[in-house]
Amino acid sequence: QVQLVESGGGLVQAGGSLRLSCAASQSIAGINVMGWYRQTPGKQRELVANIASGGTTNYADSVKGRFTMSRDNGKNTIYLQMNSLKPEDTARYYCTVVRTALRYWGQGTQVTVSS
Repeated sequence: QVQLVESGGGLVQAGGSLRLSCAASQSIAGINVMGWYRQTPGKQRELVANIASGGTTNYADSVKGRFTMSRDNGKNTIYLQMNSLKPEDTARYYCTVVRTALRYWGQGTQVTVSS
């Protein structure tokens, strides 16, 4: 079982930046599927970004050019750098990994962007 703990959320004004972190309880070096999702009340959880073991990233169109996902295998941590934040980025952000065909989720961290 992999435990994930997100941090770095908070309240920020539009145009500001936040950096989310997700610390894993086990080595992430061999994990190929890692990602960030977000969810607002009454809506489905949506993919924000994912990253492969080789570092290849994929982003939702709504965050391209503003968000950057990265991983540090030595620290068993993945990151989501969020710049030029917009009110519509307000959501609870979750990190997720898939290991041995099982998906694990963190508890999420709230991001609120004020206009």
